[in-house]
Amino acid sequence: MNLKKLYSVTTFAICLLAVCTTASAQLNTLTSKEKKEGWKLLFDGKTSNGWRSAKGNTFPTAANGWIIKDGTLTIQGSNGAESQNVGDIVTTGEYGAFELSFDFKLTPGANSGVKYFVTLGEKTGGSAIGLEYQVLDDEKHPDAKMGRDGNRTLASLYDLKTSNKASAVKPIGEWNTGKVIVYPNNHVEHWLNGVKVLEYERKSPEFRELVKMSKYKVWKDFGEADKGHILLQDHGNEVSFRNIKIKELK
Repeated sequence: MNLKKLYSVTTFAICLLAVCTTASAQLNTLTSKEKKEGWKLLFDGKTSNGWRSAKGNTFPTAANGWIIKDGTLTIQGSNGAESQNVGDIVTTGEYGAFELSFDFKLTPGANSGVKYFVTLGEKTGGSAIGLEYQVLDDEKHPDAKMGRDGNRTLASLYDLKTSNKASAVKPIGEWNTGKVIVYPNNHVEHWLNGVKVLEYERKSPEFRELVKMSKYKVWKDFGEADKGHILLQDHGNEVSFRNIKIKELK
């Protein structure tokens, strides 16, 4: 190999290593710009700080439940049942108007969700009640075919409003970035990989009509709390999360 070719190969390898190192270093961190804008990490990539069980005051530590490894927070697969293994986890803090961003990675056939305005006051044998950004393998999980007009598919407002996500979805096994924005005026948006996929007005007559047609109709004032916890769902399938961060809006 001549020196020119060797130099080119070496330079490429160094650049590739730099890119990989930079990408790794950016996981679960905030830039200076984000810090100035008021963003806060909800997951530091190393510990369960800021999270607890939806069923109690401690973080569920069972070996077959939530694990933290290589900068990711993963719920391990069990039997596919809703919150019947170690259960959901919620933030210790509660939030009203906010911008929430998170990366998620599905395994084939997996089901999970990111919920917001979770108050934990409702009695339920399954997952805690809240507005849900659906996290689902639409092709392989049967829940995608249930509900009404696709309102249980990926990035939808679960059982209420269908997302328009066709151009934004990345394949199962790759990382996707979800975002929920709740403005102080109760306008809400769901985003997927930089694309806005749905919007609605929380507490509006239209929103309440959607609730009346959904599984949530049995809960008084569903989704209308002024603030609530953020929740990651245990639905018995392996799903991973990282880069979970929030900015409160005023």
